[in-house]
Amino acid sequence: MSEFDYIIVGAGSAGCVLANRLTEDGAHSVLLIEAGKDDRSLFIRMPTALSIPMSTPRFNWGYWGAAEPGLEGRKMDCARGKVLGGSSAINGMVYVRGHAQDFDSWVEQGAEGWSYADCLPYFRRAERWMSGADDYRGGEGPLDTCNGNRMRNPLYQAFVDAGCDAGYGSTPDYNGFRQEGFGPMHMTVRHGERCSTDLAYLKPARKRSNLTLVTRAEVERLVLSGDRVTGVQYRSKGKTVTASARREVVVSAGSVGSPLLLQRSGIGPAAVLEAAGVEVRHDLPGVGENLQDHLEVYFQYRCRQPITVNGHLDWFSKLRIGVRWILTKSGLGATNHFESCGFIRSRAGLSAPDIQYHFMPAAIRYDGRAAFDGHGFQVHVGPNKPESRGHVRITGPGAGDDPEILFNYLATEQDRQDWRNCLRLTREILQQPALDAYRAEEIQPAIDLADDAAIDSWVRQNVETAYHPSCSCRMGAADDLGAVVDPQCRVRGLQGLRVVDSSIFPIIPNGNLNAPTIMVAERAADLIRGKTPERQEARVWEAPDWQTQQRMGQPLRPVAVGPPPATQ
Repeated sequence: MSEFDYIIVGAGSAGCVLANRLTEDGAHSVLLIEAGKDDRSLFIRMPTALSIPMSTPRFNWGYWGAAEPGLEGRKMDCARGKVLGGSSAINGMVYVRGHAQDFDSWVEQGAEGWSYADCLPYFRRAERWMSGADDYRGGEGPLDTCNGNRMRNPLYQAFVDAGCDAGYGSTPDYNGFRQEGFGPMHMTVRHGERCSTDLAYLKPARKRSNLTLVTRAEVERLVLSGDRVTGVQYRSKGKTVTASARREVVVSAGSVGSPLLLQRSGIGPAAVLEAAGVEVRHDLPGVGENLQDHLEVYFQYRCRQPITVNGHLDWFSKLRIGVRWILTKSGLGATNHFESCGFIRSRAGLSAPDIQYHFMPAAIRYDGRAAFDGHGFQVHVGPNKPESRGHVRITGPGAGDDPEILFNYLATEQDRQDWRNCLRLTREILQQPALDAYRAEEIQPAIDLADDAAIDSWVRQNVETAYHPSCSCRMGAADDLGAVVDPQCRVRGLQGLRVVDSSIFPIIPNGNLNAPTIMVAERAADLIRGKTPERQEARVWEAPDWQTQQRMGQPLRPVAVGPPPATQ
């Protein structure tokens, strides 16, 4: 048996951060256990190749969701990273912190000490922003963030201008003072290379003698003695190994992996554990519940001008892009192609955005193939504040037993209405004058948006996951029976155990999840070390008259709800 001060389960977006911070003073020994490999594949490193690692089995746990009642029984892919860096090594590299109100809402849910003012110093601590530090952005952190190729393709700016034409306004930095409107989108890229938490945090920590890293090792269960977690049991090279923690075990296996590990260890809802044949060690009803995710669809159009990425998808163009990237870390290989975006409110009465846009100067599928012949562009869009809640549950006692992952998408009428609003507002934006020189035929959805039933049917058949599972071990007040961890990230009712990853979010943020996950780990590292948490007050923009107005201005070209306009 080996013994360490801290054991961290999972070397993903949170685990790599913790491994770095908990070893930086040299005072404590840390064991970091990762089921995946230490893999610096070219396809992970090259931003434009983002579709490849997500679909490659050796980088991905390969989870699938259960048949979704709200999606006509469709099953959703639930890709999760199984490699150093976790999902930060296979994601789309989009850097979105979420709106300030997201974190203030966490406090309302019982997560005391997690307001925007509490979180902002840790966003800044993590980040090295390409334009340097200011009151909102960090300039000296491990994680590099930038705007890719700085929107050199004119379609990026045309999309931003279309958002302004529609009455929403622009923002120079949605992670700064104004977190609403249209503008450049940011990504985790360093000198043209994906900046995962493996590269940003773990690589510099690996040379420290007080960090032990074990890869290709799956933790089977936590070891309990009474109400205290004393270590972990994991499988490595065909052998079962037990490691002991003098201080704490920190589970950072993600929103699927963390609740599954707790449940396999006898920590979770008694009925779920008993049905799976697991002895109940600690009845904790919230483990695996409250699961949330973002959905999205593509609006796709043919482009009148031959300026899109679709013109670079033949094998020779890909070879040329790859060679340039290998030699110079520049060009189309150095970007995820999401270089402009938008955040809007779907209806009056909302004080913060609930719809997010990712714009891409290509009409392309998640697998990297062209959506149709010729040039095109697309917008990824979806509501970011779903009411629907699902669950993650074990179905058997073994680590190899397939879990039940049910998101329960579109279970509420408000979620369905949000999608109706979303599609109608999106077509209006994309029909504004700023895009006239580029926009041709609407490829999808290409339906009559006057018909609620038609919208609902199309969404059920075409919506895709944004790969943002979260909230399955939610944080809450100490007396909240549905909470799994307290505001210190400690598992309720147990000693020596914390959970630190996106599973502890009480409510899913308005945006992509990598940035807030890294922030949570940065702040949790201070809590674990007994440091006084930092706090920074900072004002953020709020739309005037949000109580009565959905947007600030009127669209230059109001689009009648109905069939897509005919191509001129």
